[in-house]
Amino acid sequence: MKYEPHNYQKYAIDYIEEHPIAAVLLDMGLGKTSITLTALNDLLFDSFEAHRILVIAPLRVARDTWPTEADKWDHLQNLICSVVVGTEAERRAALIKPADIYIINRENVQWLIEDSKLPFSYDTIVVDELSSFKNYQAKRFRALMKVRPTVKRIIGLTGTPSSNGLMDLWAEFRLLDMGARLGRFISHYRLDYFMPDKRNGQVIFSYKPLPGAEQRIYDKISDITISMKSTDLLRMPELISSEYTVHLSEEERQRYDDLKNDLVLQLPDGDITAANAAALTGKLCQMANGAIYTDDGGTLTIHEQKLDALEDIIEAAGGKPLLVAYWFKHDLARITERLQYLHIPFSKLDSAESIRRWNAGELPVALVHPASAGHGLNLQSGGSCIVWFGLTWSLELYQQTNARLWRQGQSAETVVVQHIVAKGTIDERILKVLSKKDSTQAALIDAVKAEVSVN
Repeated sequence: MKYEPHNYQKYAIDYIEEHPIAAVLLDMGLGKTSITLTALNDLLFDSFEAHRILVIAPLRVARDTWPTEADKWDHLQNLICSVVVGTEAERRAALIKPADIYIINRENVQWLIEDSKLPFSYDTIVVDELSSFKNYQAKRFRALMKVRPTVKRIIGLTGTPSSNGLMDLWAEFRLLDMGARLGRFISHYRLDYFMPDKRNGQVIFSYKPLPGAEQRIYDKISDITISMKSTDLLRMPELISSEYTVHLSEEERQRYDDLKNDLVLQLPDGDITAANAAALTGKLCQMANGAIYTDDGGTLTIHEQKLDALEDIIEAAGGKPLLVAYWFKHDLARITERLQYLHIPFSKLDSAESIRRWNAGELPVALVHPASAGHGLNLQSGGSCIVWFGLTWSLELYQQTNARLWRQGQSAETVVVQHIVAKGTIDERILKVLSKKDSTQAALIDAVKAEVSVN
């Protein structure tokens, strides 16, 4: 295909070429992969400022999206890409193979740098989904920081740089500029821009920005950062969000409440901290979805209201393809069992072939887990309706999963995001937090406190 970039895409391409350090915050659907590949192509073959390039991306994005985009456009046909995924032997073979761009999944960054025994000779690095390097204590972050001084050019791509608050930005920009703008130490960053928020004596659970801190941070990073929103630049389809409320029977509701109260009684001193809030909310979410893991590893069924609702939604769709997002393994097992019982063709989107079948319109129902399908996959050709069987606290994963359908290239006039919500459960509070675009730890703790205080 002939590449005819929009004006904003031309601007982003030039920006990457002109800035050895570039944070490119492109909203969902703006084509950041084709933009970056075009810039890399110019840097390789026009200005000769790049010679050996490493792209780090989520697994499926590394395996499917980057090589597909490189093959798609006429002007990129000279690019040789080598995808470094699979077994260790397969990864080694891909790294030894002559290529212009080596594409590796982020889980193997530490292996590449510390264990592969191959020289790290890349002068240019692209970090696709820079937000996956927001944890400065993670092994992948520490490994990449070891070789960062040897890299001449680095590009960070993401649509959600601070989905969990401004604190995330420190590690991301530490990786980009080695601490030149937001400081070399997280402790100094906290001291300069934040103040303690939730705490218990000397133990601080969360921080909140000081007055004016947000603008000061943005001013610091503005010289290496561009940010663009899809709604400002593209004619996007209308996004419609709706709820499909299910009502537990009196017996099912009593079972939910009994289990919830048992969990609360197990809390140390009856207080909810950041540590046990995550565990407790996980249990409550499982119960809202209809089942819960038992201590012996089994699954205890509580209700089938959400399965019945999903069946109704599929019937109402009348053959229109549905993308169904699930969260727990027992959700997947129970949904699979119900769809098989109904003789409805479906597939879990976990391979290149299943993604091809969805985009080709061959699947009336496709199942996705937000953590594996949240970033980079182009699914807009297969349908325009997503159903959330179970919700996630992660605003980033929620937005990115919805953006698989609500993006440039979607032919439908509207994209429908439907949430199956169990009334009177934690589902309602999670949806409220997501609608406020607040996924901070403090919001999670407050919501759990509110949930367990209602009897």
